[in-house]
Amino acid sequence: MKKVLLNVGILFILFSGNLKAQQKDSSENYTPYELMSSYYNEDFKPFKKKNAYFGLAFSLEDRKQTNSTNILETVIDGERLNYDISLKGGYYTGNYGMAGLNVNYYQRKFIGEVFRDPDTLQSNTISRGYAFTPNFRSSVPLTDNERLSFFTEVGLTFGFGNSLKRTIKNLDEVDKVYSTDFNFRIGISPGITFFAMESFAFEIQLNVLGYELQVSDKSVNEEEDSRVIQQNVDFNIDILSLELGLAYFFGSKK
Repeated sequence: MKKVLLNVGILFILFSGNLKAQQKDSSENYTPYELMSSYYNEDFKPFKKKNAYFGLAFSLEDRKQTNSTNILETVIDGERLNYDISLKGGYYTGNYGMAGLNVNYYQRKFIGEVFRDPDTLQSNTISRGYAFTPNFRSSVPLTDNERLSFFTEVGLTFGFGNSLKRTIKNLDEVDKVYSTDFNFRIGISPGITFFAMESFAFEIQLNVLGYELQVSDKSVNEEEDSRVIQQNVDFNIDILSLELGLAYFFGSKK
């Protein structure tokens, strides 16, 4: 009897060791993509109520221009430096529904020599501005594990900015144009969210529909004041408004 129990015990140990070895071998055969994807197969709920969201988008343009022609002027020799930073935050007030706030800062700068028929001018321009956008986002998962999703964001933007443009002609003729801008916009921006690694996600967003009001006050050589009011209603797909960003979802895996 003892011999039978001993044999059964040995077989059980050998079977258990073989099973663990098979599991180890099978896990070693997983590709990196499969290992990362397994994170999303259980208890992954990024759009659950009480989750928090943080996003960041950044763009930079540093361009040297030589004999570059556009509609109004020809850039003989110039340098352009533009950058744009957006910080995003949000809180899921319900499943798949988020209330958020976006804060944006931008700067546009150009220094160079331009030709405007019939004159050649030294041109210096700098613009800076801020924008605040309270918004509400609704997400719709496109996969069962919610790794890929589509969202629609409705936002209300309030923007402020100012710019200074100085041109020099014939070495001593200087013109200065200072402007202050106010911008109001209400719009709809759809996008795609894809989780690349755990709770980190890439986002692509595009402005497609909106109403915009822009008020610009200008002063020329600190004497001539003018005001321009523009209203626009747009419904188009503008690739230039495409925004790429990185986001992190707090509480997505519990």
